[in-house]
Amino acid sequence: MSDVRYQKMLEIAILEAKQGLAEGGIPIGAALFDASGNVLGRGHNRRVQEGDPSVHGETDAFRKAGRQRNYRDKIMVTTLAPCWYCSGLVRQFNIGTVVVGESVNFAGGIDWLRESGVEVVDLNSSECIEMLKDYIEKNPDIWNEDIGE
Repeated sequence: MSDVRYQKMLEIAILEAKQGLAEGGIPIGAALFDASGNVLGRGHNRRVQEGDPSVHGETDAFRKAGRQRNYRDKIMVTTLAPCWYCSGLVRQFNIGTVVVGESVNFAGGIDWLRESGVEVVDLNSSECIEMLKDYIEKNPDIWNEDIGE
């Protein structure tokens, strides 16, 4: 699949991140796609909104996708490199591809995912970088809580 197609997928995750920010939460969005590029589920980080530390963007999108027979051909698209928790989700269910909007503000577990055979595509999106950078600067305590610091 081409970076152009991945960029289109990332646009859905960015919309989710913006929705999370508008709700007063952390601007991280994600979506799970099938191999043909159809959206199976989309979501955003809702830790702040719901007071639930397990509702990350990737887990929200994964849950909303519902049960899938197989995940190897699925594509997880996220505005930020997945944390260890979300990287574990990718590995647990053998999601084959992870498309990352950015890994500048947080690299998460992308090296581990690559070492484990997951295809990781980092689009280095300036929009994603700036959105989270601005959030972290304004909300360092919430951000540090989100990454377990």
